[in-house]
Amino acid sequence: MAAPTIMWFRRDLRLADNVALCAAAAEGGPVVPLYVIDPVFAKTGAARQNFLAANLRALGASLGDRLVIRYGDPVTEVVRLAAEVGARTVHATTDYGPYGSRRDRDVAAALTTTGRHLSFVGSPYAVTPGSVMKGDGSPYAVFTPFSRAWQAVGWDEPIDAADVNWLGGTDVPSAGYPAVPPCDAQLPAAGEHAAHDRLDAFLAGPLATYDTDRDRPGVDGTSGLSAYLRFGVLHPRQILIHLGGEHAHERFRAELAWRDFYADVLYHQPRTAWENLRRDMDRLPVDTDAEARARFETWTRGGTGYPIVDAGMRQLLAIGWMHNRVRMIVASFLVKDLHLPWQWGARHFMRHLVDGDLASNNHGWQWAAGTGTDAAPYFRVFNPTSQSERYDPDGTYIRRWVPELANVADGDVHAPWMSRRGQPLGYPPPIVDHAAERAEALRRLSLLRRHD
Repeated sequence: MAAPTIMWFRRDLRLADNVALCAAAAEGGPVVPLYVIDPVFAKTGAARQNFLAANLRALGASLGDRLVIRYGDPVTEVVRLAAEVGARTVHATTDYGPYGSRRDRDVAAALTTTGRHLSFVGSPYAVTPGSVMKGDGSPYAVFTPFSRAWQAVGWDEPIDAADVNWLGGTDVPSAGYPAVPPCDAQLPAAGEHAAHDRLDAFLAGPLATYDTDRDRPGVDGTSGLSAYLRFGVLHPRQILIHLGGEHAHERFRAELAWRDFYADVLYHQPRTAWENLRRDMDRLPVDTDAEARARFETWTRGGTGYPIVDAGMRQLLAIGWMHNRVRMIVASFLVKDLHLPWQWGARHFMRHLVDGDLASNNHGWQWAAGTGTDAAPYFRVFNPTSQSERYDPDGTYIRRWVPELANVADGDVHAPWMSRRGQPLGYPPPIVDHAAERAEALRRLSLLRRHD
């Protein structure tokens, strides 16, 4: 019989359509399924820790409780397990993030010193970062031409789960599933079956009206698949295979393209995880003093007095997720009404989002802040009241997450401070005047132009 090999699971917690797993199985020997709880795990938010742990349990159950869990530096733990089981090769899906790439280089080098090999195949994305390039060999800096090239490159069809002879359970010691911090957020159901159930529900319902309903936070108009994509419980290929030429389908396909686009940008420019892509925006004045920190804390708990902003921030704390349209509104409010660094908001999101993905989250924040690729012009300042009136016209979303406004009349729910009945009991007045802060945002922008 062939020697054992190791399947090192990371952002691919599934059995179906897992090309790295198929490569491991193709070697012909038993496969040891491994997940390493990296010390950086403790730095992630409670929602992601809990969702990851739940998906590890689901994956373990699908393997007949043969998933091997180890704790520590992957450089040490992967090499150690390979020596224990006599594996010559470790298979893994390629990680294109800044930290993951560094980690994998170190693991590969450590394995090489022991005569072993780390084999990468596959990607968490429909199209591999770095593979969609301009004719001159440079990366795209604008989404629309990237998306056209992305579709032209195309993607493979999903593949079935491999026939694997698993080696684990009582045969290979495991340190057990991770303990997780308390988490009050109501998280999605975990595991491949749950992911496909949600996909089926989306295909059968919201997809048909996605182009019109995706921006309405008060209705079930989005896919609800982002957390499954974040952890690779579902691969984008498994979604794309179902999409046709209808306008709603094209609009959803574009959202998957945005995910790949931001991953591509981060791959080519890792510094943009926490630095402005547009260096000229480094000179934009932002507030960071004690008063700024107090405004930030008010924003995080959903107490700004702007209902759509507060609803979004409270939704984030309650379920570890926020509607995408509302993400843009609350981000604009933070950077252009409160004049705070976008990095503060990005870190808060990464701390609480169950679907927190560094590339999508931080480049989405840069879009809102006017500092990134395809950025909204800085002078485009979202008016939270008009955004609320347009996308949540009857206040359904606001009333769900801001119970103080549950009984406010429809005409007052978007700007309760203007109600003739007076400020609703228990709900704060606005912490800033939007018109004044919009003018201040534009004034700060003008300071940059004076130095150009």
